Amino acid sequence: MSHSLSIAPPRPKDLPLNALRAFEVSARLGGFAAAGQELNVSPGAVSAHVKTLEEAVGAPLFQRTARGVVLTPLGRRVLPEFSRAFDDLAAAVRLLRSEAAPNTVHIATLPSVAQLWLSPRLPELRRIAPEISVSITALEEPPNLKRTPYDLCLFFDESRGQQVAEDWIFPVCAPGFGTLTDPADLRRVACITDTTWRDDWQDWAGQDVAAQGPVYSLYALALEETLNGAGVLMGHLPLVERHLAAGTLREPFGRRVKTPRALRVWSVRPTASGAARRVMDWLSDSR
Repeated sequence: MSHSLSIAPPRPKDLPLNALRAFEVSARLGGFAAAGQELNVSPGAVSAHVKTLEEAVGAPLFQRTARGVVLTPLGRRVLPEFSRAFDDLAAAVRLLRSEAAPNTVHIATLPSVAQLWLSPRLPELRRIAPEISVSITALEEPPNLKRTPYDLCLFFDESRGQQVAEDWIFPVCAPGFGTLTDPADLRRVACITDTTWRDDWQDWAGQDVAAQGPVYSLYALALEETLNGAGVLMGHLPLVERHLAAGTLREPFGRRVKTPRALRVWSVRPTASGAARRVMDWLSDSR
């Protein structure tokens, strides 16, 4: 009688994907707090994932210090490989989404741009391209398109992408808001400030105007209060031009300052054809 014995070595356990992602983002951004913001989880959750990974591989990837975390030599060696791997994974996911829904375009943009510039133009896009479906996500900062599911970014920027509109700033107010003939008059009225552009008043007037008045976290809310007569707002041309044309806002001083920024649209992947390219070109032509 003969016997045969087959020995199959145990398969190494896979490392948890969430832990690998937590390591890569933490290493790329330089800390658990920043990684938590990108991954939309708490810094503690990121730290726990990284600790799980370190225990699984049996070696530290970060040195914990009073000032934060620093990559170990091992962490520095493997980071580029993981960054490329997650970039490739994100690209594959974008391709999958694009192929599965070729006429769906996801746009990330500022809340003010979404409400005051983009939304009023979408009916025209639906008229000329009814087959294209546009979804909009309002964000305060441009996302990392390599790692997020958006097709296009539409933000004020100095250089990226295609220019959509120049950014000129100038004070605006409701038609019946007081008598304003000289910038010095601004010292006696409420100068409304938006947290996105805290330096607007200084950029327009230099040291001549010490803007004092309410501060709003949303430009659209600041604009609404300006329409209600609450004060004078520093207008951004792309965001107030419709109200100027309709006469619901007026420009009391007639002095405009061009900022280094412009409203621009860009994409992380080639958009030589398809719905994303059509929307990108349409945005650039939407004056």
